[in-house]
Amino acid sequence: MSRAALTAAIAAGVALAVGATGAAYAKTPVTIKGTRAALDPALVAGRGASVAFTEQEAETAATNGAVIGPDRTAYTLPAEASGRSAVKLAPGQWVEFTLPKATNAITVRYSIPDAPTGGGITAPLAVKVGKTSRTMTLTSQFSWLYNQYPFSNDPNAGLLHPDWWITECACVPAATTPAPVITTPFRPNHFYDEQRLLLGKTYQAGEKIRLTASSAAAWTVIDLLDTELVGAPKVNLLAANVLLFGADPTGRRDSAPAFDKAIAFAKKTKLKVYVPPGTYQVNRHIIVDNVTIEGAGNWYTIIKGSQVTLPAPAPDGSIHTGVGFYGENSRNVVLKDFAIEGDVRERIDTDQVNGIGGAMSDSTIDGLYIHHTKVGLWFDGPMSNVKVTNNVIADQIADGLNFHIGVTDSLVKNNFLRNTGDDALAMWSEKTANARNTFDHNTIQTPVLANGIAIYGGTDNTVSNNLIADPIREGSALHAGSRFGAEPFAGHLWFTGNTTVRSGTYELNWNIGLGAIWLYALEKNIDADIQVVGDNFLDSTYNAIMEVADWPVKDLYSITNVHFKDIKIDGTGTSVLSARVGGSASFENVDARNVGAVGINNCGRFNFPATGSEFSVTDLGGNDGGWLAPWMLPNTITCDDRPPVVAPPAPTTW
Repeated sequence: MSRAALTAAIAAGVALAVGATGAAYAKTPVTIKGTRAALDPALVAGRGASVAFTEQEAETAATNGAVIGPDRTAYTLPAEASGRSAVKLAPGQWVEFTLPKATNAITVRYSIPDAPTGGGITAPLAVKVGKTSRTMTLTSQFSWLYNQYPFSNDPNAGLLHPDWWITECACVPAATTPAPVITTPFRPNHFYDEQRLLLGKTYQAGEKIRLTASSAAAWTVIDLLDTELVGAPKVNLLAANVLLFGADPTGRRDSAPAFDKAIAFAKKTKLKVYVPPGTYQVNRHIIVDNVTIEGAGNWYTIIKGSQVTLPAPAPDGSIHTGVGFYGENSRNVVLKDFAIEGDVRERIDTDQVNGIGGAMSDSTIDGLYIHHTKVGLWFDGPMSNVKVTNNVIADQIADGLNFHIGVTDSLVKNNFLRNTGDDALAMWSEKTANARNTFDHNTIQTPVLANGIAIYGGTDNTVSNNLIADPIREGSALHAGSRFGAEPFAGHLWFTGNTTVRSGTYELNWNIGLGAIWLYALEKNIDADIQVVGDNFLDSTYNAIMEVADWPVKDLYSITNVHFKDIKIDGTGTSVLSARVGGSASFENVDARNVGAVGINNCGRFNFPATGSEFSVTDLGGNDGGWLAPWMLPNTITCDDRPPVVAPPAPTTW
C-alpha cells in the first residue's frame, strides 16, 4: 500500500469511526447532576480519578421497572450494584436517563441471567436516543461465578472444597453427619458486566436515552449509565502502521504476526507503532521491549482475542494463552490509547491471560481500556519506574493491577477500576519487597472479592487521594496485611487523603464485619510507621477502622506504631475502631458522627486480663463526636464480639 493510499484509508477509517460530526440539535439548557460512587460529587471532591464520563445511577432515573435494593448482603444483585441499588426490568420495560452534557458514547453496566447450566446467554438491549434507535448486545458469558475459591462456571456443581468450613452450615460438610444439604447454585456472584457503544453523532444535554429490555432475557438489571463525549481518533502518519505489515482492522484474520513485524521495524527505525481504528484479532502475547505502541484512542482501536488452550502446560503453569502485552525484563515501553478485550471466563490462577504482564521498567501504560482479562495489569518484578496512568480497567476475573515481587519507584495514578474479581489495586511483596511506590487519585468501584486497595508488606509505600466504593465481601476498601508470604512492612506506609464509601464489609469466614480500613497480622508483626492521615470514611457498613490478628496467632503477633490523624468518619454500622489484636494506635483530630455502637470495641487478644486489653489507645487530642471517651483509655475492655448493626444515615457535607 502506498503512503497516499494509506493516508486515504486512515482518513476514511477516521470518518467512519468518529461518526459524531453529524449536526447536533440545540436543546433548552438543563441541569442534570451526575454522581461519583453514587454520591453527590461534592462529598468526594478531590478524591479519585478525573474521568471523561459522567456517571448516572439507574435507581434515580425514570423507569417503569422496579428498583432493587439498597442491600449489602453478599451474593445478591443489589449488593454488587454501584450504590447497592439498581433497576430490574421485565421484557419490554425501560429505564430512561437525561443527558447531563453533550454525549456521543455510552457505557451501560448491567446484569442478565446465566444459562441454566452456566456459560451465559446473550440478549439485545434497545437504545433509543432522541428519535434514533440502536441495539446493544448484552451477554452474561463473562459473569456469573459460583461456589468456593477459585470458583466455577457451573451453577449446579457441588462444593469445590467439602473439607472447608463454611458459614452456611457452620460446619465442615465432609466431616459432618448427617451431611448438610447445600443448596445450588452455591454462592452466586460476579453478576455484572458492561458494554460500550458509540452513538454515531453528538447529542446535547437534556436529550433522553431510553434503554428497553428484550424478551431474550427473563430480566435485565441496569445499574448505571456512563455518558461521554469522545474526541476524534488520533492519527500518526510518521509511525510504523500495523496495516502496512498485514494487520486486519476487521478482526477476521489473526493480526499478531503483523504486530510482531511492525514492532521489529519500529525498533530498527526508531519509530513508534501506530494502530489505527479497527478491531484486531490477537490470540496470544505480544512481547514488547523498547517500543511505543499507540492506538487512535481506546474507543477506536480495539485489540481483541480469544482464549486459547495450550497443547501442553507452559513452564509458568499456564494452560491457556490469550491477548496481552508482556514484557520480558523489558525497558522503555509505552502502551497508549487502545483497548484490550479479552476472553477470560474462569479463574485459573496459573494462567498468564492478563491484559498487561511481565516486567517493564522505565515504562508507561496510559489511556487503555482493559476488559475481560484475568488481571488488567499483573507485573512480576523485579522492575522499577513504571507509570500506569489514565486507564479504565473493568470486569476482571481477578485483580485490577498487582505489583508483585520487587516493584519499586512506580506510580499508579488517575485510573478507574470497576468490577474486579479480587483486589482492585495491590502491592504484593512476595520474596522481594516492593518499595517507594504510590497509588494516587484512582477510583475503585464494586470489587466483588477482597479489597479496593491492598498492601502486602513492603517499604515506604503510599496510598493517597483515592476513592473506593462498595467492596462486596471478604475484604474492604483499604487493607494492609502481613499475609500471603509477603516480606515485612518496613519504613513507612502512608494512607493519606483517601475516601471510602459503603465499605466495612462482612467477612464470611470469620462471621464478623471488617473496617473500611483494616490492618491484619497473620504471619508476622506489623510494626512499621503506619500513618493514616486526612482520610474520610463514609457510610461504613460495620467499622470504620479494624486492627485484627487471626485467632490461631492472636498471642503471637501484634500491630503497633499506627497513627490516625485528621480523619472524618460519617456513619458506622458498629464502632469507629474494632481492636482484635495486641498492639497500639494513636488518634488525633479524628471526628466521628452517626456511630452505631461503642466508639472503641476493644477485645485485644481476647484473653481479658485484669490489667485491661492488650491493645492500647493514645488520645492526642481533637477527637470530636464523643466516640473516644476518657474512660476508654488507654485499654479498657469494651469487647462485643459481634455487635448489632445500626444502619447509619446517608453521609452529608461536613
